[in-house]
Amino acid sequence: EVQLQASGGGLVQPGGSLRLSCAASGFTFGSSDMMWVRQVPGKGRELVSTISSDGGRTFYADFVKGRFTISRDNAKNTLYLEMNSLKSEDTAVYYCAIGGVRAYVSGTYYYSRGQGTQVTVSS
Repeated sequence: EVQLQASGGGLVQPGGSLRLSCAASGFTFGSSDMMWVRQVPGKGRELVSTISSDGGRTFYADFVKGRFTISRDNAKNTLYLEMNSLKSEDTAVYYCAIGGVRAYVSGTYYYSRGQGTQVTVSS
């Protein structure tokens, strides 16, 4: 069974930082492109960032460029998202998911509903 458990969220003030982690199991993590998506209640999921299976290629949505950094540790089957200079509009539930940009665009990526982590940016 595929498991994608995100953690590391919390309440942070604007301008603050958080580091999200995603523990993956049940599939060949080291051979899989991965992504972070986020969702605000009442809105669809939006792509935040992707990383290739070997970590050599990354993609960032314009609204996080220069502030967020995606990385992975294939030895630990773990995906990360370092978030700096957080803004109130970054408030959302963050999920890790299997796939890259193409999978996001086509809607064929996999994520585990209910295993996201809440990030709240507020003073």
